[in-house]
Amino acid sequence: MKTRFLALVVLACALSTSWAQDKSVVLYTSLAPTESGPLAQAFEKKTGIKVELWRAISEKVVQRAVTEARARRFAVDVIETNSPEMEMMAREKLFSELSSPHLADLPPGAIPAHRLWIPDRLNFFVVAYNTAKVRRDELPSSYLGFLDPKWKGRLGIEATDSEWMATLVKKWGTEAGMAHFRKLAELRPDVRKGHVLLAELVAAGEIAVGLTIYNSNAETLKRKGAPIDWVPMEPVVARAQGIALARNAPHPQAAQAFVDFVLSPEGQALLESMGRVPVSRKVRSHMNNFEYTMVDPATVLDEQDKWNRIWEGLFIQGNLAR
Repeated sequence: MKTRFLALVVLACALSTSWAQDKSVVLYTSLAPTESGPLAQAFEKKTGIKVELWRAISEKVVQRAVTEARARRFAVDVIETNSPEMEMMAREKLFSELSSPHLADLPPGAIPAHRLWIPDRLNFFVVAYNTAKVRRDELPSSYLGFLDPKWKGRLGIEATDSEWMATLVKKWGTEAGMAHFRKLAELRPDVRKGHVLLAELVAAGEIAVGLTIYNSNAETLKRKGAPIDWVPMEPVVARAQGIALARNAPHPQAAQAFVDFVLSPEGQALLESMGRVPVSRKVRSHMNNFEYTMVDPATVLDEQDKWNRIWEGLFIQGNLAR
């Protein structure tokens, strides 16, 4: 009897500890604090589960997650960042296969076959322009129009967007695609590191037109009254942002609840209200109401050295030589 009583006490303590653990969830993300904070607060209000949030740029998220996993320090429950970085961590075996009742709401082609991470929002590379410096009717109908010499000194691109170039080259064909980017490089577009920074520089008028602006960044500034607008220039390139469950999550039930919330129509509508592009087909938005070509994150990883080398040669080294 005494042995049975002790066993029940141990079981009760274990259940109590599990319940306590699942009253918090640790999130690593590159989503800006202005969006990740309200998202966490909405989840906390709905579930009573506290979100411990750590935010950094995507490469720092990868670095921390990989370093901790190799040291067998299992602190994180959920990771959310850019899809190439998510694919990189999936290959490092940092994630558990993910399921959710909301997967049926997502475009089937956007879900990786391995389901180790799932898209939760999209970034579209669009053309954004300062409305005080450029009229909408001045913009060409495609990227090809920006090769006109009149745009020299008025264009900007982000310093790490080789995947945008790679996707367009594959779309157009190697010969035509590379000819386009060589001509664009001759115009010496302003190169800045950071998509938020590039959008802010367009809004400030320092750069008239940004060719690789995330529409979510431009939309956020536009909603705040900044003189910036954007157009989905064909062919529009889309890159998914992904979410995943850590393989050794210390709070697995809370982690699953958080993922389900983010992918739910409620979570997706909240992201849309903050200017982020929802991936769910149940949330209608002008932010994704056009045709687009998805970046393949696996291809980005497998071919990144090649495309980074071409990009550096065309746009980075040329700018440094000025």
